[in-house]
Amino acid sequence: MRQFLARIAIVVDSYDRALEFYIMLGFTIVEDTELGPTKRWVVIAPPGAIETDCKILLAEAGNEQQRNSIGNQTGGRVFLFLYTDDFWRDYNRYTELGVEFLRPPALEVYGTVAVFKDIYGNLWDLIQPK
Repeated sequence: MRQFLARIAIVVDSYDRALEFYIMLGFTIVEDTELGPTKRWVVIAPPGAIETDCKILLAEAGNEQQRNSIGNQTGGRVFLFLYTDDFWRDYNRYTELGVEFLRPPALEVYGTVAVFKDIYGNLWDLIQPK
């Protein structure tokens, strides 16, 4: 038996606002399908992702409970771990784009890492593994 994670949902306030931010970071739109008047299936992937890699499903909040979860899906812990093959390239680019880093770059036993937040406040590790 083989199992793998295919999608991780991020609750957002607006599909288009979220797309604008993630495309700025270099993510690509894998799928954007209208499912009804107010619902879409929007999947994005970081640069270099291959077909079998886990991707992000942008899920526009549809009720008050979901709106209250925007930016706090993990209770303030780092939510997503974005691996890169060139930490300094991506760190410098994101910084130039105005992405807010909450923890500066650090060399850890597992690689180089810094913590940034997306437009909703979700925390991400940018990591170049050793």
